[in-house]
Amino acid sequence: MLLTAGTLTAAAPGARADGARTETPVAVGSAVAGVRESVVRVKAPLPESAGPRPAACDWLSYLRYRAADGPAASADADRILVAQPGILEGAGAFDSVARNTVAAAAEQGRHIEFWALDRRSNCLEDRTGIASGDQHTAVDYYYRGKQVDGRTFEGFAGNEKLGWMARLGIERTVRDQYDLLTAELPDQALRKRKVLCGGHSLGGVVTGYFATADFDGDPATTADAGYNQCAGYFALDTTVSTSLADLSGSIPDDTNLPDIGLGHGVVQAGLDSGVLPRSLSAPVLLNPETMTLLAIAGMGAVRDPGAEADLPRYLPSNLNIEATNRFLFSKDTAAFLTGSPGVKDFRLTNEAVLGALLDDHSVPLAFLQSSVGFFDGGPVADKNFPAANGSQEQPGLFGTEYKAIPDRPEGPLYTWRDYDRVGDADDPGYRSADGTPFTDAGKEVTDIQELARSLAQQPLDFTEQYFPTKLVTDLELATSPQVKRLVVHPGGLTANPTLTVLAGDGLLAGRVPADLHPVVADGYQHLDVLTAAPVQNDGRPEPVSTNLARFAGDPR
Repeated sequence: MLLTAGTLTAAAPGARADGARTETPVAVGSAVAGVRESVVRVKAPLPESAGPRPAACDWLSYLRYRAADGPAASADADRILVAQPGILEGAGAFDSVARNTVAAAAEQGRHIEFWALDRRSNCLEDRTGIASGDQHTAVDYYYRGKQVDGRTFEGFAGNEKLGWMARLGIERTVRDQYDLLTAELPDQALRKRKVLCGGHSLGGVVTGYFATADFDGDPATTADAGYNQCAGYFALDTTVSTSLADLSGSIPDDTNLPDIGLGHGVVQAGLDSGVLPRSLSAPVLLNPETMTLLAIAGMGAVRDPGAEADLPRYLPSNLNIEATNRFLFSKDTAAFLTGSPGVKDFRLTNEAVLGALLDDHSVPLAFLQSSVGFFDGGPVADKNFPAANGSQEQPGLFGTEYKAIPDRPEGPLYTWRDYDRVGDADDPGYRSADGTPFTDAGKEVTDIQELARSLAQQPLDFTEQYFPTKLVTDLELATSPQVKRLVVHPGGLTANPTLTVLAGDGLLAGRVPADLHPVVADGYQHLDVLTAAPVQNDGRPEPVSTNLARFAGDPR
């Protein structure tokens, strides 16, 4: 369960006496010692023209990680890494890489900070049920209308309530980052000397637009230019650019993105009127109702990892949840169409449920995959839905790892073999029908318990329930005059040193841009660059955080 203390003001960086900033310590269990975490909120009201919105949406939030024995004020840190999240991703997703990087830098004698940013639209998320620490309480709160601590869930917001999000595009996103940086670190010379700007997945493109932006409206004055707020850039399974080309496979084909062939003006008018969806979603898994289930699954894995899960049977039965369960847990097309056997027919531990939702040998969406181990405790079979094992059909979307599924309904209790136990003497060494091993120790890098804590115990979500459609359509319409004008300083992309760290099996697998001299984390999936354990199966330190810490010491 999340534990928090009172609001900090005295020692906080950029502390404001007008109530426009809060900082609250966060206490969670973690294997990484010597790192302090807090959630920071800074008031940054949208213009009145944005329209009606919840009061929380006039604040910007981030998770601040720092060395326990380091300075209390961010301005006194040796370096500050500021990270933009990817598509459908929140600040909580950076928990492991942030802790690992701060700890690795401390071992090298430096006190750095890592700021995991939340996009403004994350203000719509209600963590009340998750914060209870109990799965049944959370399910009752979000899906059955029951109160928690006197509060009743207002429901998942429909398009009619998201009018203010129609203008949350790339311009507002980079402006929010600039406003946050200038509020927290008012000295521009200090920002230029100490801040490293970067992100994961889409966050690399956001960083590219930030680097090329001009924030005072006068291109001749460059102290306000984006590249002059950063000493360097970092890209995590992405590139720092102003193009979506390197992110193929990160947006499923069945999302509700509008046709950009309509042109920027027509798309904007559709968003303003509500004719077009203002928030990105898909029929299964990628919508607010079902993404909430990831955090609830994480709660069970944290609280009682080896106990038999009752979550699949405790969830309410509706079309959205049923379709998601079938998509994720069908052995083949026949099982998907009939619903039999389904997830309710198998005995799974709480850890196995979470593994089935997010492991790269189970979930069929590449940008949601992490390498957290494998099923154990009973026979498994090839999961040949929605694509057959060994098929190259849409590899960018589904990934190339063979998928597995438990094979004995009403049979043994299926457990989960964590990443660091794959390849042990007692490992069954599961193989697919064609004899291919499903996995090996070199491909397993993320501790399922750390992943569960990031999902269930962070005050800011791991996922992003309401992702602004306009942010993607702006980037897809990058050549339109309305978006091109935002790239005021194109030289900003190369004005500072850049560290590019790529997942060996991630979105850029097989097409690594050699001119960027990237660090490649072998065996990693797209999410692993954020979630990997500090010590890997070969005994070596985790490469993403190790290289980030080294880059923070000398970005040149």
